Amino acid sequence: MKNILAFAVLVTIYSCNMKADIKADKAAILKVMKNQEVAWSTNDLDGFMEGYYKSDSLKFYGKNGLTKGWQQTLDNYKKGYPSKDHSGTLTFQITDISPIESQSYWVMGSYFLKRNIGDANGVFMVIFKKIKGKWKIVSDISCG
Repeated sequence: MKNILAFAVLVTIYSCNMKADIKADKAAILKVMKNQEVAWSTNDLDGFMEGYYKSDSLKFYGKNGLTKGWQQTLDNYKKGYPSKDHSGTLTFQITDISPIESQSYWVMGSYFLKRNIGDANGVFMVIFKKIKGKWKIVSDISCG
């Protein structure tokens, strides 16, 4: 009986720690996305890309197909959003953040660009992975 009680206590402690970790992870991911909103909204596309994993393994899938690599993704953003009029003000609406496995989550939601040249909206799913202690997007699927 003592073994069963000890096991139940350990499971409860582990479960509470896991829930606290998930809550902290989600808060850190939301902070990255808030920083992206701020950077984008000032047409600081380099700052916006700080949320992405700076690697050739980054994948972005959008209306123009698959883009591979951090630099190519940045170059595409700079080409498509050359000025503040084009980038506008970005707002994310997060629908779901769920763990995939240890140290990785998917985030699903909508984005809204309020712009002088016409608003643009769409949906996205990004995958965040904790790399060297920082949350980074390793994959992005955006449709608008």
